[in-house]
Amino acid sequence: MPVALLLLLALSIAIRIDAEESSGVCDFKPGLKPRPHSVSILEFGAVGDGKTLNTLAFQNAIFYLKSFTDKGGAQLYVPPGKWLTGSFSLTSHLTLFLEKGAVILGSQDPSHWDLVDPLPSYGRGIELPGKRYRSLINGDMLTDVVVTGDNGTIDGQGSVWWDWFESRSLNYSRPHLVEFTSSDHVVVSNLTFLNAPAYNIHPVYCSNVLVQNISVSAPGESPYTIGIVPDSSNNVCIEDSLIKVGYDAISLKSGWDEYGIAYDRPTQDVHIRRVYLQSSSGSSIAFGSEMSGGISNVYVEQVYLYNSFSGIEFRTAKGRGGYIKRIIISNIELKNINMAFGAIGDCGSHPDDSFDPHAIPILDQITLQNVTGSNITMAGNFTGLAESPFTSICLFNVSLTIPATSTSWTCSNVIGFSEFVSPEPCPELNSSYSNSSSVCYSILNSYGKSASL
Repeated sequence: MPVALLLLLALSIAIRIDAEESSGVCDFKPGLKPRPHSVSILEFGAVGDGKTLNTLAFQNAIFYLKSFTDKGGAQLYVPPGKWLTGSFSLTSHLTLFLEKGAVILGSQDPSHWDLVDPLPSYGRGIELPGKRYRSLINGDMLTDVVVTGDNGTIDGQGSVWWDWFESRSLNYSRPHLVEFTSSDHVVVSNLTFLNAPAYNIHPVYCSNVLVQNISVSAPGESPYTIGIVPDSSNNVCIEDSLIKVGYDAISLKSGWDEYGIAYDRPTQDVHIRRVYLQSSSGSSIAFGSEMSGGISNVYVEQVYLYNSFSGIEFRTAKGRGGYIKRIIISNIELKNINMAFGAIGDCGSHPDDSFDPHAIPILDQITLQNVTGSNITMAGNFTGLAESPFTSICLFNVSLTIPATSTSWTCSNVIGFSEFVSPEPCPELNSSYSNSSSVCYSILNSYGKSASL
């Protein structure tokens, strides 16, 4: 796994987003500088034996480091060892640094994880009504916060949570490993994430987020474990990472039905590049199905998707409202994928019976170009809504190797254009079916000139 920040790993890191024009969100490289103050978790009585609970040590250390927020910030250093803890919150202008050999272990006792209110754009816990468990490492309304290391590890020890989920014995929705809410200038880098109870990294209502040089892993059979979830967030870069999980590797979201519509914060200006993604039962890259605040201006390039149920999938449903639009996905390699592409208009459940069935989502201006795939079972399933067909689905230079006995494409309520696509797509994605060609060429030229969002 590439480590772009290798020479800076011995330093605590602060971030500054460059305001100059760029060809993509990931080209807004953060300026890096050392933190002027640093303490070790050992100074607060932590014991790295994998058995002693260190929640109070982390909480006390961070409380102490708050005094440096107006003095250039500070670093909390975690040395080699196994550091068992429950959930704890970070502060602004802070770097949490995990040395090589340092492992933060999530407690398997649910009483060590705080309970918090549901996110307002969801109205309830994702899995159960009511409250949810707080994420292991979290922060709210922060600025300039970094979680990094010399390939240290954050292990959620999620097997007990997976068992509780599958046996339906949970009282609240599962926690995540790292979650930031309403925060700005966030970096997560140079770490390994293992066995998350649910999501691994969840920035929600955040701006200027960089996720870089990480490895994420959970067993293929782990239920609904997801790698990275940009949620109602903007200016997000995800790059140079390897993700292998049970459900979606990367999933973009923006709220659930009437709650997401009311909160009205989209996910937009997202750049994903140079990632290796594997999803056992979900999609390597997913949009939705909770997308009621809207998802737009997403640029995906240079990614390798393999051994997954689905390669790239757009999910929505009546009652969602919102939109998924202005998405460009380019230079993609797929291998051993059941379904290369999907766009499904009847996907997912509703938070309660108060959703508006007349809130019809929009899916428009989706471009897939320069794609190769081998050992693909089905090329694509594009199933839109009669009330709101999916429009301007644009395919350029797509070559997929599919068994001769397989159904290549399934299409309904979709309008698009294709050029140099094999196997030949359904008529709805053919220039003779609509006037989408001019729209698709316009999109392609626009992205080609700027290579940005």
